[in-house]
Amino acid sequence: MMMKNAVVSMLVASVVGLGGCANMSDTQKGVGGGAAIGAGVGAAIGALTAGGHGGRSAATGAAIGGLLGAGGGYLWSQHMQKQKEAMEQATKGTGIGVSQTADNRLKINIPSDASFDTGSYALKPSLKPVLDKLATTLQQNPVTSVNIIGHTDNTGTDAINNPLSVNRAKATQGYLASRGVDVNRIGIDGRGSREPVADNGTASGRAMNRRVEIYVAEPAQPQK
Repeated sequence: MMMKNAVVSMLVASVVGLGGCANMSDTQKGVGGGAAIGAGVGAAIGALTAGGHGGRSAATGAAIGGLLGAGGGYLWSQHMQKQKEAMEQATKGTGIGVSQTADNRLKINIPSDASFDTGSYALKPSLKPVLDKLATTLQQNPVTSVNIIGHTDNTGTDAINNPLSVNRAKATQGYLASRGVDVNRIGIDGRGSREPVADNGTASGRAMNRRVEIYVAEPAQPQK
């Protein structure tokens, strides 16, 4: 019973400890938060597998977990914040959404009216200035990776929608590469109509589902 209580206390302390991040920079939050959670979970695992040496195993687990937490996932750095602000400015009034995801990636959501005509994977001229700005910010932060995912509504068959969604992602990738972004940094995928975000039963819902999502991620580095 005492060991179980200690495990619970460690986990609670890890979560509560994140409350102290309020005055930390974005970089510190990304690495410090991961380390705190990793340490708590590592300590808990150590305690549960300790046998008669709970304290020593918990300490070892905390150290290992802290390294895993600091080294895994994505980092929301000052570069990422500046990139988000730059893209918010570049997309103002376009209907393109710019946000920070829960796992610290920059998400750029491009709906159909700002990206491609129905049934087409040719970039709309209005999208190119936005991608120009994105290319510039990517060159300024070369450690990031990019993942582009194409989506369609459910009009038509999978035989049409699946390759169309891939081709839209590929067209976006090609444009960024033409603006100097290393193509090896840019992954692409097409999900067809499998991941709707709105009701395909309405015209407005279908328009929301026809989209391209761009995710920019900076890997968290282990603290030295």
